[in-house]
Amino acid sequence: MRILWRFGYSARLLKTNHYRTAASNTSSPAVWMLLAQRSGRIPALFAAVQKRRIFTMPETAQDNTNPELYSPHPEVRGMTLLNREAFKRTVVVPALKVKKEIVHTLLKSLKHTVLQRPGLKRVVEDPEDEDSKLVILDPHKIPEFSLGESEKEVLKQLHISPEVSKYNLELTYENFKSEEILRAVLPEGQDVTSGFSRVGHIAHVNLRDHQLPYRHLIGQVIVDKNPGITCVVNKTSIIDSTYRNFQMEVLAGENNLVTKVKENNFTYELDFAKVYWNPRLSTEHGRIVELLKPGDVLFDVFAGIGPFAIPAARKKCVVFANDLNPESYHWLLHNCKLNKVDNKIKAFNMDGRDFLLGPVREELRKELTLAKEQKTAFHIVMNLPALAIEFLDVFRHLLVGEPCSTAVLPTVHCYGFSKHENPAKDIQERAEAALGASLEGRCSTYLVRNVAPNKEMLCITFQIPADVLYKRPCPAGEPAPKRLRTCKAFTEEDLQS
Repeated sequence: MRILWRFGYSARLLKTNHYRTAASNTSSPAVWMLLAQRSGRIPALFAAVQKRRIFTMPETAQDNTNPELYSPHPEVRGMTLLNREAFKRTVVVPALKVKKEIVHTLLKSLKHTVLQRPGLKRVVEDPEDEDSKLVILDPHKIPEFSLGESEKEVLKQLHISPEVSKYNLELTYENFKSEEILRAVLPEGQDVTSGFSRVGHIAHVNLRDHQLPYRHLIGQVIVDKNPGITCVVNKTSIIDSTYRNFQMEVLAGENNLVTKVKENNFTYELDFAKVYWNPRLSTEHGRIVELLKPGDVLFDVFAGIGPFAIPAARKKCVVFANDLNPESYHWLLHNCKLNKVDNKIKAFNMDGRDFLLGPVREELRKELTLAKEQKTAFHIVMNLPALAIEFLDVFRHLLVGEPCSTAVLPTVHCYGFSKHENPAKDIQERAEAALGASLEGRCSTYLVRNVAPNKEMLCITFQIPADVLYKRPCPAGEPAPKRLRTCKAFTEEDLQS
């Protein structure tokens, strides 16, 4: 699946060493409060992580006396070639010496005082006493390394010395989150890349101009911090309208762009450099397929590698799938076999307009006549948001004859982009202009996703009006108009292939 991922965080344990005398001139509260970075958020190192896919840190008051201590070392600023050793730092935290046999009891009694951080050991070996352990405390709860009365009372009951020791934690590259690393490296005040799209083992980022000098470092950090990511690419051009792919640069990891993804319980394989795939459309693919019933007919005009067509075929629909891109057509056939629906889909490698004027028209001409007494529904999906609305004029008088029952008129799901202040109205008006007919009261629009600031992707759904789809036969004695010419002629053998 390609959901939106936040940069991951390696939960490797901190390297530590212990000492009992102060080795720093920095006071402990100031040291600890440096968790608050310039962003105003506590780094993940000592803050409780929210159990959500996107992790956020609670805000806390900043100590402006030394706001850099819990950040990576200041010398990493401006680094363009990743040097992991440069991120090492050591901080001081409070700890209690406790006999091994009562460690568990103490942890329960001081659960709100003990350091809470997934991936960080709260209990470590005491190098000076093999019969004891060191329990690390939360410095926010132990100001000036001094226990409160309630904590002292607990220790008294357990016969534990209230003496608080100082413990050195060595922070390394592995202990910082991606966002913390990049914020420390990039120039101050500049945006930090905080997300990417995942396509199998590939992370796809869209870097801004000010981030480009650091692009290879950014890519390597993503690989390091996200298990399963072995390749990071950056888009270097806009999506090509013809084949819906774009130029990209491999920033880090292996130069292998053939990958496998899972979406809605289906598996797809693809070459990300040559075909279009957007994991953010998973929900929309599922929404359309949910509208279909077994026995319905689906015409997928811009099918890509099959995210509409293959689930529909599995649902026992009759599917005609087309894509102009030869690579998409290749992977469509491949994925049909991979998902065991290759005998249920008729695939075409044609221009979308030719597909509508050829196979779609012939199939509708044949099936709509038979469907008058049936409950078969016909759906036409046109997922090419940049251009699909321009293809709607094809439906003008696509068929000749008396209109069939309105119940079986084909339903179109057409996608488009809009920057209009009223995107739904904009999409409808553009569709009406292409069809030459009003859709008022006969269509619905669905907001698919926000593509960019002030740019929406929508789907307009409507049944093709009978007076648009059908051209009535000429009265007897009048010559028939010339038939529309298409770019290709289609034989019966072509349509059955």
